This record gives sequence, structure tokens and C-alpha cells, in this order.
Amino acid sequence: MTITDSAISLNVADVAASSAWARSYLGFEVAMEADGFCSLAHPDAGFNLIYLRTGLSTFKPASAAGHADGLLVVFTVDDIDAYYERLREDGVEIVTPIETEPWGERYFQMADPNGIVYQLVQWVTPPAQD
Repeated sequence: MTITDSAISLNVADVAASSAWARSYLGFEVAMEADGFCSLAHPDAGFNLIYLRTGLSTFKPASAAGHADGLLVVFTVDDIDAYYERLREDGVEIVTPIETEPWGERYFQMADPNGIVYQLVQWVTPPAQD
């Protein structure tokens, strides 16, 4: 198998809201868009974010429409503390404040206007265990 490109497709009620959010706060740019559809690209992401409007007759399989339960869109970054402060100051909805797991995963989670949860992660030296 030769994979030539990668994407994650998210079924959302308001394509424009999620698209604007990802462009404003994550630095994505529009690659393609049409009624009910927007594909965003980022030079560092390794895949496109695609938003499809809920209820499109072309969405297959219909049984998956509108289901994003448990889905996290995760990006590894450097200087996570600076991103956290900037995004908080910009009014982004932080759903999990910044924390560090015992294995060295420093992260926080935020939600876009459609409730999609995005997680930024930086791998750090694990905190000392008592």
C-alpha cells in the first residue's frame, strides 16, 4: 500500500465555525471547500482536517453521522505552556487545564464551537515519583 495523503474527517453541525476556529487557533489554512465541506491543511500536521456538515446525503456510512464520542484530535507541540497561556488569553474554551502525567505527557484539551476536543501535548521529563 502506498499512502499519498492523510486526513481526519469530522461530522459537525457548523462547518464554518469549526473551520474558523482551527484556522484562528491552530494555524490551519483552507485547502478546499464547498457547501457543507471544508478541508484544512497545515504544513506541520501531517494530515488534513476535514469538516462535513451533519445531515449531508453523501456522508457514508449514515450510521456514523454525527458520532465523535471519545474522539480527540491531538497535536504534539513544543513550548506547550506558551500555547496554553496564549489560547486561554484568546478565550478558547479549555476543557482540561494543563497537567503532566506521571509518564511525562504534558497536555491540555480545548473544544471548538461544535464540541470537538483538541489536545496539545508536549513530552517532558516525567515528574519525580515520591
